[in-house]
Amino acid sequence: MDIRESYDSAAEGYAEHLSDELRGKPLDRHLLNRFAEETRDCGLVADIGCGPGHVARYLKEQGVAVYGVDLSEKMVQVARDRHAEIAFRVEDMGSLSATDRSLAGAVLFYSIVHFAPDELLAVFREVRRVLVEGGLALIAFHRGDGIVHTDELFGAPVSLDFRYHSSEGVIDALTQSGFTVIEQIHREPYEGAEYPSRRCYLLARAA
Repeated sequence: MDIRESYDSAAEGYAEHLSDELRGKPLDRHLLNRFAEETRDCGLVADIGCGPGHVARYLKEQGVAVYGVDLSEKMVQVARDRHAEIAFRVEDMGSLSATDRSLAGAVLFYSIVHFAPDELLAVFREVRRVLVEGGLALIAFHRGDGIVHTDELFGAPVSLDFRYHSSEGVIDALTQSGFTVIEQIHREPYEGAEYPSRRCYLLARAA
């Protein structure tokens, strides 16, 4: 199974388990609020790697004009079923349909977990392409090194490699892609609420 097939397989269980996860993650909500304050009324924002749409829903509730994209057709259908007021599209984040410099912001919440470090530059260059000058990107990822492989996710068969990233490596890739990192936040995992890994959040502005 590849990544698309894996998330097609796990989409229903993923949504069932994670759609309300932000309730137990105060820092995540705080940072999304911070992002919303700056992008609200500034134009369209993309939730890239949107999964079941819970982050897009949260941003919508904060007054952000947001849409979501995901590689998995099944995940997009789940997001549409749960959040009919938001547009969701099947897209590869390495080749977005948005035109050059058309978006005010982009959120990538754990969307880079399946990319190797040497693949991040191409991903961030594509995100930079679609953002206006001064546009904002909020990136969240598991901090560290190594790979965790799983053949099961929320009861569904998958074949996925989850990659940790160093904050220095991600910042370097963002900088090379035309971003300036303006805020960097780290936290320990919320016990009992999520996978026990350290988290990093980067807020970056398109130069």
